[in-house]
Amino acid sequence: MAYFDLPYEQLQTYLPDRQEPADFGAFWQETLDQARSFPLDARFEPVDYGLRTVEAFDVTFNGYGGQPIKGWLLLPRQRSGPVPCVVEFIGYGGGRGFPTDWLLWSSAGYAHLIMDTRGQGSNWRRGDTPDPEIDGSNPQFPGFMTRGVLSPKTYYYRRVFTDGVRAVEAALSHPAIDAERIAVSGGSQGGGISLAVAGLEPRVKVTMPDVPFLCHFQRATQITDSHPYQEIVVFCKSQRDRIETVFDTLKYFDGMNFASRSQAQAFFSVSLMDDICPPSTVFAAYNHYAGPKKIKVWQFNKHEGGEGFQALEKVRFLGEVWPV
Repeated sequence: MAYFDLPYEQLQTYLPDRQEPADFGAFWQETLDQARSFPLDARFEPVDYGLRTVEAFDVTFNGYGGQPIKGWLLLPRQRSGPVPCVVEFIGYGGGRGFPTDWLLWSSAGYAHLIMDTRGQGSNWRRGDTPDPEIDGSNPQFPGFMTRGVLSPKTYYYRRVFTDGVRAVEAALSHPAIDAERIAVSGGSQGGGISLAVAGLEPRVKVTMPDVPFLCHFQRATQITDSHPYQEIVVFCKSQRDRIETVFDTLKYFDGMNFASRSQAQAFFSVSLMDDICPPSTVFAAYNHYAGPKKIKVWQFNKHEGGEGFQALEKVRFLGEVWPV
């Protein structure tokens, strides 16, 4: 695909108005207070996957509604004290898989907690966490983007973002992890979750969102024909009288609004030919980001982003922030 979005010169200064609901802060504070009324009950069960240099743990903690969320914790076996931790969130449709899928950060000397995404993990890489919450009664287009979308209280990502904050709390509860050095990261959906968690949990000190999804919904649905944003488009195509309600809900989940609240040190990535998370939607969040920030631009890539090249960039970046 050739360039289809704004020219790079315009992307660098693209700063659309944020449509933040007046009760945005109160909504999320109430949501997190409700989640924290349940015990976190983080459990770390050792598992043997034949890894000699990494300790692996099967993680369970209580997320939104006190519902159990699965994950993995990987620790470098050679460590002299508490180590920094990267909490990672997974791309759309994927699950936690196996510890052998996630060896980068523990190999580099960091703790690494991977959160399974509730209800996902049947499209690519297996997931193990159901979504038992009863959704709103509205019809939905297949997928997750319109699940419960007629109210922010029932919308799917209210649960997922809350799970993400509780995943950070689970990491903070482990004695091998340095509570002053918590990072969040992920690609696509995982990048969008990273932005939300960094905006909601001030104990996150670094965020590394790659080609983040869930940003600037209004523009994304207008300029790309690709899924998953097309799930919203198809829903609105049939639910013509509910379009305003849909986008009123999405304002509570827009990465731009979380970006404006985060003071964590940020390292974004963006691809200028990305037709799944268009570059203008990424730059909308990046340009609104309140904390110290940098961005790596991949000029000739689509949604795959920098892949291994970007992984190396992130290892170097975090090594400069927190040498291990």
